[in-house]
Amino acid sequence: MKLLENHGFAAARAETLPGDASKRYTRLHGGPRPALVMQTPEAGYLDAFLRVAEHLRAIGVATPEVLAVDRPGLTALVEDLGPASMADALDAGADPGPLYAEAVASLARAAAAPPPPGLPAWDAAAMSRTAAATFLDWWWPARFGAPPGDAVRAGLDAAIREMLAPFAASGFVHRDYFPANLMPTPRGMALIDVQDAALGHPAYDLVSLVEDARRDVAPALREAALRQYLAARPELDAGDFAAAMAACAAQRHLRVAALWVRLDRRDGKPHYLQHGPRCWALLGRALSHPATAPLARFLDAHVPPALRGNP
Repeated sequence: MKLLENHGFAAARAETLPGDASKRYTRLHGGPRPALVMQTPEAGYLDAFLRVAEHLRAIGVATPEVLAVDRPGLTALVEDLGPASMADALDAGADPGPLYAEAVASLARAAAAPPPPGLPAWDAAAMSRTAAATFLDWWWPARFGAPPGDAVRAGLDAAIREMLAPFAASGFVHRDYFPANLMPTPRGMALIDVQDAALGHPAYDLVSLVEDARRDVAPALREAALRQYLAARPELDAGDFAAAMAACAAQRHLRVAALWVRLDRRDGKPHYLQHGPRCWALLGRALSHPATAPLARFLDAHVPPALRGNP
């Protein structure tokens, strides 16, 4: 590969890393510095990654340095931040307090800066579409044996839009800000998988971190993270932000609880269903906040509490 030859990695040993549907990583051993080859599925994905990574570095938020790019080959040579994510550190028994504090510090810095141009909208309309794509398209027929009718679809859309309407999509959001996408580094907590960043409400990312769909977060840790975030951003009103967190949490937990069903039914990955009870419990907590009343009314009308769980 010319990209490797031109940057001193021609003799490096390549180790293929687990990938996903959107990209593939190869770790390079024996080159001039720790590096990964990132192969992306399309030009838009690569361009988004490069644009957001450049923005984050410019505002002092750690993210992998881009060493070289082969645009025709949809490939980038990027800094290797190491094998251990924040999730790995937590799983290994590390003290969660400092890790979450670093994650909150990076998040506050990223959210407080003016966002880069060209980000897609993560607004009420987009959040409604993504919730319907899992909850109505997958969870609903799995639970009820048939797809929902047009009235149900319109009702969910109206409920989510009304719930989120008070909370303008106005700043940078990563959209998957949780420990597996965060890397502890000497430069602070680094963000990876930044290509899906969007223009949304900052509460969404803090919800992703402290109301994690994949792991339990102690209430004291959640409260400490919220206090730290608000202290770092004194321009925010605490009450408004708490309401925004509840609304964002309700949308996210409904969407992700149903996503596990899609991963099971469509992709043959039933192990993800283990996270369902956690997501439904987090949704129940969010629905107790007055800001989520429109979605609470919709669910009360169509999905009794006894049915809220894995089908």
